[in-house]
Amino acid sequence: MTVRVLRAADRTAVPWKNGGGVTREITASPEGAPMDAFDWRISLADVGADGPFSAFPDVDRTLTVVEGAGMDLTVGGKRTLADERYRPYDFPGDAETDGRLLAGPVVNFNVMRRRSRTACLTSVVRGGLLVVVPSGSTVVIVALDGTTVLKEARVTLAQYDAAVLDASPGSLHTEGHAAVVTLSEP
Repeated sequence: MTVRVLRAADRTAVPWKNGGGVTREITASPEGAPMDAFDWRISLADVGADGPFSAFPDVDRTLTVVEGAGMDLTVGGKRTLADERYRPYDFPGDAETDGRLLAGPVVNFNVMRRRSRTACLTSVVRGGLLVVVPSGSTVVIVALDGTTVLKEARVTLAQYDAAVLDASPGSLHTEGHAAVVTLSEP
């Protein structure tokens, strides 16, 4: 198993598809794919104002509030209160979605996956965890609060740094507070 480290300091803020904010892409597949052609995409978004979300046909999304009080989301006419920090909220990216800030700006950890091409499990863990990379899968670990240590790889991730574990089987232990995203073919 190989571990590729992606430092938060190396990311560039890019305007959202709808122009309503900025995102910092952590990683995507295929690498460098445009917004209409990715299989999956993981990013952090700075949200400073209420407004509509961009529509992404055939895409499922997971939003996790990592800074701020949260958002009141209306997805396809149904309200969801995303007010619990570090709890992943799933919703269809092709449903009309509007977000209202609860008490000022937020930073959201976002996972988007094209449902016809990628299966995904997003978890947030605190403390130690054995992370297993199933054959044919990619695992992305993102430090959310403080540092996360990948013991066997001897890698320390600062806040919002990421590690991509390749598609060969293997496992390692983590310590810290991190998002763990496992991606595979459906």
